[in-house]
Amino acid sequence: MKITLFSFGFKHGYPEADVVWDVRFLPNPYWVPELRSHTGLETEVAGYVLANEPGERFLELLEPLLVFTLAEHAARGRESLTLAMGCTGGKHRSVALVEHLRLRLTAKGYRLEAYHRDIDKE
Repeated sequence: MKITLFSFGFKHGYPEADVVWDVRFLPNPYWVPELRSHTGLETEVAGYVLANEPGERFLELLEPLLVFTLAEHAARGRESLTLAMGCTGGKHRSVALVEHLRLRLTAKGYRLEAYHRDIDKE
């Protein structure tokens, strides 16, 4: 099964995807002056987003759910599945989360592609 993960910003429009997660509840680096101009591709920003109680708890719940969901779709012959993670601008939180999931799912043997629709937008 082909899996596509992508990040986006809600302020740039709702995406076309099979599953959309709103991650605007995670800590927002936009409000930290020294992190604002950076992206979720960078370790410091990803840590700010994910290395805290809400981020760690969300990953703890989300990863098993994704593995279960992907396995069930694959078992039923689904050829592709598109998962989108959205934050406000698509530059920090959703990017950090997609990159984290890309690494985790790839390590579990899933074939996937990941991209960041709005990472370069203001």
